[in-house]
Amino acid sequence: MTQTETITTPGKESFAELLDQSFEEMTSIEGSVVSGTVISIEKDMILIDVGLKCEGRVPLREFGNNEDDIKIDVGDTVEVYIERLEDINGQAILSREKARREEAWVNLEVALEKQQRVNGIIFGKVKGGFTVDLEGATAFLPGSQVDIRPIKDLGVLMGTPQPFQILKMDRRRGNIVVSRRAVLEDSRAEARTELVANLQEGQVLQGVIKNITDYGAFVDLGGVDGLLHVTDISWKRINHPSEALQVGESVQVKVIKFNDETQRISLGIKQLTEDPWLKVFDRFPVGAKMSGIVTNITDYGSFVELEDGIEGLVHVSEMSWTKKKCSSREDCIYFRKSRSYGA
Repeated sequence: MTQTETITTPGKESFAELLDQSFEEMTSIEGSVVSGTVISIEKDMILIDVGLKCEGRVPLREFGNNEDDIKIDVGDTVEVYIERLEDINGQAILSREKARREEAWVNLEVALEKQQRVNGIIFGKVKGGFTVDLEGATAFLPGSQVDIRPIKDLGVLMGTPQPFQILKMDRRRGNIVVSRRAVLEDSRAEARTELVANLQEGQVLQGVIKNITDYGAFVDLGGVDGLLHVTDISWKRINHPSEALQVGESVQVKVIKFNDETQRISLGIKQLTEDPWLKVFDRFPVGAKMSGIVTNITDYGSFVELEDGIEGLVHVSEMSWTKKKCSSREDCIYFRKSRSYGA
């Protein structure tokens, strides 16, 4: 009797241990990502075998937004997330989206640790910023981290794959914060180094007006700013740079001077065109009568513009045989070239 109990008891204990172990395995697999095999593809559902004699259905839409672009066949191996091993019908509750999200989180944590850029797509706008799809994980892009300078039309950025830098992650709360501006700043730093290394006087560059002052405008050349003095904007007289330029405008400029030690760059726009004074005697021969516009009146006379960049001085003594002073800006529009001199 004792011998029978001795033999039976270990058997019962072994069965109980195996049963407990089986339940533990079934419980531990829930909430994890496993590989499954596609058994069949129905109209809008995919039947997947995840092992342990367990099958589950996953909506076809979780494999892509467009059914025409979904490429999956019977026998394919796919990663799925097990929410529950059995429902009331004895089937596993699976999710492809959560599997992608879990996989994305692992990859993003590695990228954050190594300070690597990640690719994503801006797909929505929320309070204070935008939402970004990072290949399955949703991240928040603050409005201040979208670009280096304010963008008027943000629609051009929506739905376009582009790189981002992860600023911080909290997996427990499911929060990811990314920056597009950090990527642009790094790119600008690289471009700045390359630009300065190859910069030469006389070089023609494309830039954007960054700021306008009374004495000129600062032009962003792609990470490096250059000064465009008011006297180098045009051959004609300009009282203030805002008369010819505006912030955000794209301009072509020529490098007039570059100081390698101070990193100061002097730029010019008028240097891209021919100096009108080089052929002034051919276009305005001595003795010819010309029509011009009075641009400035002084105590000693008036300055008259014949064309852009070409002005002549009509001295007060040359304005009239009787009048000694110029009474208005319209006086002496016609004058003899032989009696005027360049300003």
